[in-house]
Amino acid sequence: MNSVAFLLTNKDITYEIRTEIKRLGKPIPDLIISKTDVGKSRNYSRNFNSSVYDRFKWLCGCPKRNKLFCFICLVMGGNRNAWNQEGFK
Repeated sequence: MNSVAFLLTNKDITYEIRTEIKRLGKPIPDLIISKTDVGKSRNYSRNFNSSVYDRFKWLCGCPKRNKLFCFICLVMGGNRNAWNQEGFK
């Protein structure tokens, strides 16, 4: 119930369900996100590190989409943006 996929497909959830989702906690899966940048003298490779969940308490992940989302935005609704609709990679 507290998965990102559930929250994205069920926009009209009751207060009781929102409370239960918050109680269950945010989903924090290991994701496979990497990026390679070309620098002046060498290439740089960056990979997702799950410690980011500890630094940003609002951040959660979706293994199906392999993207990051704002858990608070997903649970509470609000404006549609990359953090609660599309995800961030």
